[in-house]
Amino acid sequence: MSPVVAAILPVFLLIFLGWLLKRRAFPGDHFWAPAERLTYFVLFPALIATTLAQADFSRLEILPMAAAIVLAILAMSALILAARRLFAVDGPGLTSVYQGAVRMNTYIGLTVAYGVHGAEGLAAAALAVAAIVPLVNVTCTAMLARYGRGAAPGAAGMARQFATNPLILACLLGGLLNLSGIGLPPVLGPMALILGRAALPLGLLAVGAALDLRAARAAGRVVLQTSALKLAALPLLTWLFLQAFGIEGVAAFVAILFNALPTATSAYILARQLGGDATLMASLITVQTLVALASLPLVLGLLA
Repeated sequence: MSPVVAAILPVFLLIFLGWLLKRRAFPGDHFWAPAERLTYFVLFPALIATTLAQADFSRLEILPMAAAIVLAILAMSALILAARRLFAVDGPGLTSVYQGAVRMNTYIGLTVAYGVHGAEGLAAAALAVAAIVPLVNVTCTAMLARYGRGAAPGAAGMARQFATNPLILACLLGGLLNLSGIGLPPVLGPMALILGRAALPLGLLAVGAALDLRAARAAGRVVLQTSALKLAALPLLTWLFLQAFGIEGVAAFVAILFNALPTATSAYILARQLGGDATLMASLITVQTLVALASLPLVLGLLA
């Protein structure tokens, strides 16, 4: 069994366990939404901040890796806008297509990166999060403001979402601690490390609990089109930019991994709150998460 497959299988077993627990109503229907909020607002930021604060980036080509990720996402954004009529969806549907093509499930990415490359992989993954999260939050919110129905935010609302995003704040804090040479502060640092250890298992269980197989069965052509863009075309674009910049090794693996991940479950909440097509978003999340079990090892084996 290859290291990539060996790292990916436990991830999807945890996701399946989360789905099974939710289906069996254990530990209760009211558990999962608070658990996801706890992970997103507390545990996951603790993991990102502590990883960045104590990481050694001397062996990673930070800027070219981040540039390859960002340029691939921007190229995909332009492609979707240019070919929007091919998807045969209305404005809210287009926002869900866009989220499904550019957002990624960072819980899966961090776990796989750590499983394959250890601490160095986790550090590179934290950098990928620092590059991706601000970009996709701005572009997805802008798409919803332009094409969504109803409650699209203005410039002030978008700025507020950006400034209060817990992952962006965690990236800034971890980066400042690293660049300043402070690293992990006493007492608070070890506490944050303990919190961070709970982020990935609970986050993956919450991913499974959020899957909607009924939505997956109702998936149509647009779900397949968007999933192909996200799981195959976006990592291929990333690989092309990495080749242009001469990036290899752990940095290349993580860049391709993150742009080959299924879309984030939080995209459903954003679609529901800001006037996107939440039904289409649920189908995209479920189908991509299920397909990624096969597509991730294939894409990483061919490109990384």
